[in-house]
Amino acid sequence: MFRKSLREGELFIVSAPSGTGKTTLCRKLSAIVPYLKHSVSYTTRLPRKGEINDIHYTFISEKKFKAMINSGEFTEWAVVHGNLYGTSIKRLIELNRRGYDVILDIDTQGARQMKRRFKDAVYIFILPPSIKVLEKRLKSRMSESAQEIRRRIEKAKEEILNYKNYDYVIINDELKKAVKELESIIIARRLRTKEGKNGFDFFTR
Repeated sequence: MFRKSLREGELFIVSAPSGTGKTTLCRKLSAIVPYLKHSVSYTTRLPRKGEINDIHYTFISEKKFKAMINSGEFTEWAVVHGNLYGTSIKRLIELNRRGYDVILDIDTQGARQMKRRFKDAVYIFILPPSIKVLEKRLKSRMSESAQEIRRRIEKAKEEILNYKNYDYVIINDELKKAVKELESIIIARRLRTKEGKNGFDFFTR
């Protein structure tokens, strides 16, 4: 018979322009897929309404963030829209060793850093249906000024050019469909036979 063995987890890197819905997709997916954890990033930005520390992000001061950079605690970090964001090496290693796959939503700067260190990770880019839809979504959040939204739109146009550097592309036109497509990537990765990474043992009795 076949038995699912405990395997070391994998990394799924998700990038997208601000407002595309990458964080929402990752959180929804980690809530329904067993043994999948959403990585909680560190950031120096202030919490938005409804955000909880250590659940949505770990909110810290710029001074502490820079101290963590100097001590090599981040596997990647970047300046995004004037704020610092980073991924803890310790958090990733702990989850992977426990057999969890980890999904991270990070910008294209961070993804490039991750790719130098984690070549075997799966890289996924989320596209908005259009720039007009993206602008509408940013405005609906009511958390940025008109000037900040314009800046994010211009940044989005630059980031979208990077989609060809990713393994998969998903258009987040309808949330339920996008979640299903993202889930299918995780499942396909788990079921592959390449290099015996499907995590199955075969034994008889």
